[in-house]
Amino acid sequence: MLRRILHISRREVGLLIGNPIYMFCMVLLPGFVVVFFTTMMGAGQPKSMPVGVVDADNTSTTRTLTRKLDSFQSTAVTAHYNSVTEARKAMQRNEIYAFIYFPAHTIDELLSSRQPKISFYYSNACITSGSLLFKDLKTIATLGSAAVGSATLSAMGKTDSEIATFLQPIIIDLHPIGNPTTDYNVYLSTSLIPACLMLFIFLITAYSIGTEQKFGRSREWLAMAGDNIGIALAGKLLPQFAVFATVMCSYLIYIYGSLGFPNAGGPVVTLILGILAVLAAQGFGTFAFGVAPSLRMSMSICSLWAALSFSVMGATFPISAMPPAVEALTYLFPMRHYFAIYQSCVFGGSNPADVWPDFMFLLLFAISPIVMLHRIGKATREWVYMP
Repeated sequence: MLRRILHISRREVGLLIGNPIYMFCMVLLPGFVVVFFTTMMGAGQPKSMPVGVVDADNTSTTRTLTRKLDSFQSTAVTAHYNSVTEARKAMQRNEIYAFIYFPAHTIDELLSSRQPKISFYYSNACITSGSLLFKDLKTIATLGSAAVGSATLSAMGKTDSEIATFLQPIIIDLHPIGNPTTDYNVYLSTSLIPACLMLFIFLITAYSIGTEQKFGRSREWLAMAGDNIGIALAGKLLPQFAVFATVMCSYLIYIYGSLGFPNAGGPVVTLILGILAVLAAQGFGTFAFGVAPSLRMSMSICSLWAALSFSVMGATFPISAMPPAVEALTYLFPMRHYFAIYQSCVFGGSNPADVWPDFMFLLLFAISPIVMLHRIGKATREWVYMP
C-alpha cells in the first residue's frame, strides 16, 4: 500500500511541476497574499488621516486644541473652513474624513460655566478610520475642558495634585490583552491570510481531483492504486500537503518570528494548528468533490464556502451575537474553528484543552472524505467529463 501511495505521489509531483497553475496557486499567489496584507498594514494603524477644522471662536485656546489635534498619530489637520457647510461638502468629496466645529464664544461660555457645545462630524463608512478619529476628536474635547478647569483651579490656589485629582478622580488602568498596541496588522493579517490560504487549498484539492476526470486520466490513476480510491487520494494529496504545509509554516514563522506578532500560545500549538488547518482544508475540498463529482460544481462549492468563511469565522463580528440558526451553521466552516483556536490559544494564551471541540472539528473535516470514498470511486470509474 505504501509503495502504491509513493508511486502515485511521484506521478502527482510530475503533474504539479508540469502545470503552471499549481505553482501559481500553491506558492506564488499565497506568497503574494502574505506580503500584500502584512505590508499594507505594516504601520499597525492608519496614520495622518485628513481632518478639517471650523473655528468660529478663533481664540488662543481653540488654536492650541487644533495644534494638539494635528499632533495625534492618526490625525492630520489639512484644512480650515469658514462654515460647517463647506466642511460637510469637503467630507462628502472624501477630501477629509472628519471635522471639528468650535462655535463662536466657546471659550467664554466655558470660562463662565455655561457648558458650551462643540461638534465633531466623522465618516463611519470605514469603521476603522471612523472609530480612530472619533477617539481623537473626543480626546480634544476633553482636553479643552481640562485645560480651562486646570487654569481656573490654579487661579484659586490649588496644587497640581489637587487639580489632577479633581479633573480625573478615577484613573483608568487599561490592559489590552493579546494585542496591547492595538495593531491592525496583528488583528487582520492573522485572520485574512489563513482564510485566503484555506481558499487556495479548497480549490486546488477539488481541481486536482476533477482534472483527472476532465483529462481522462481517472481510470489510470485508480489502476495505479489497485482500484482503491483511498490509496489513490492519499497518493494524490500527499505532495500537495507537503507544499501547503510548507507555505503555512513559512507564513507562521514569518509573522511570529520576523514581524514579531504576539504569540502567547507558543510555537508548538501554533504549528499544530497550522498543520491541522491544511489537513482540514484538504479534507473539505475532497468532501466537496464527493458531494458534486464534477470539476466545475465542486470548485463552485469550495468558492462559496471559502467566501462565506470570511463572514462567519468571527474575526469582525462575534459568533455569539449572530442569530442562533446562523451560529449553528458556523460549525460547518473549518475557518471558524481555526480562528476560535487562534483567539483562545495563540492570541489569549489559554490551555488548548479549553477549545478541544474545535480541535475535534478540524480533525473531523480532515477525515470527512471517508464518507465520500464510495461516491468518489464510482465517479472515477464511471463518470465521463461533461464540459
